[in-house]
Amino acid sequence: MSEIFASAEFWVAVAFVIFVGVLLKFGWNRVLTALDKRASDIKTELDQAVRLREEAQELLAGYQRKQRDAEKEAADIIAHAATEADRIRAEAREELAAAVDRRTEAAMAKIAQAEAQALAEVRDTAVEVAVSAARTMLTNNLDEPRSNVLIDDAIGELRRKLH
Repeated sequence: MSEIFASAEFWVAVAFVIFVGVLLKFGWNRVLTALDKRASDIKTELDQAVRLREEAQELLAGYQRKQRDAEKEAADIIAHAATEADRIRAEAREELAAAVDRRTEAAMAKIAQAEAQALAEVRDTAVEVAVSAARTMLTNNLDEPRSNVLIDDAIGELRRKLH
């Protein structure tokens, strides 16, 4: 046995056991405290991560609601714009039809006026031609005694028509 006490491995083993014993006696509480603190820190971080995840999910849900609302609002705006465009298109058609009707009426009035003017010009020309022809015929075919009788008859007829 003396050989065992004389070997270096024995004393290294004894020193190791003593070291582990001292370490366990004085360091065990520190190790346990450090492990407990580490577990507490990990638990705190996990709780914080869970809280952050919940907040992120709430934010995501809020943004998704906002996106749905914005999409709905955009769809409403597009529908309103389409309705407004249809209304404006219908008004433009009505205004165009009214303008065409007004221009057609104006053109018809101008045509009627031109017809009336042309008819009046034709009548005036016909009257002038008839008067000229009558004058020529009367000048060529009437002698003075017969013309005096016609003038006297016309004056008498004029008196009857005026009274």
